[in-house]
Amino acid sequence: MRYISLLRGINVSGQKKIIMKDLKALYENIGFTNVVTYIQSGNVIFDSDGSEEDVIAKIQSAITKQYGFNVPVQVREVKHFESIIKACPFPELDLVAEGTRVMVTFLADIPSKDNVVKLMAYVKEPERLVLVGREVYLHCPNGYGTTKLNNNFLEKKLGVGATTRNWKSVVKLWALANL
Repeated sequence: MRYISLLRGINVSGQKKIIMKDLKALYENIGFTNVVTYIQSGNVIFDSDGSEEDVIAKIQSAITKQYGFNVPVQVREVKHFESIIKACPFPELDLVAEGTRVMVTFLADIPSKDNVVKLMAYVKEPERLVLVGREVYLHCPNGYGTTKLNNNFLEKKLGVGATTRNWKSVVKLWALANL
């Protein structure tokens, strides 16, 4: 199975530093194959026979053992990434031009309906937020750096772990996984 893993909170402001060539080696040492990393934020494409849950547990355990800190990890099958791209709820946008203003937040679990309803009260025009399964699509026309709807806020309001990537990164990861 071909997977994409998304690590949360590494290499941010000098915290939880992991060099990508070392991360690649760590993935290979725990038995993953065809490992490719993309940028410094902890995006890794690889092959494994394990389930998403098993793969997450292996990655988190190996990072904790190697580096002495915990890193939340989201994992999706590459074919799921294709469905994420196809399901983008903003078809009217030029996604190439808006590639850093459209975000996808990958959730660890499907949040409760009550938490989703509560979150939606915080969505204010011109921003738009749409939840599809375990992914949140967010359009921030004024930039992600200005929104209240950032990763920490979504985690808190939805009550589930999450990590966020911009549209450009999502599309690039899918393309790299299909080379």
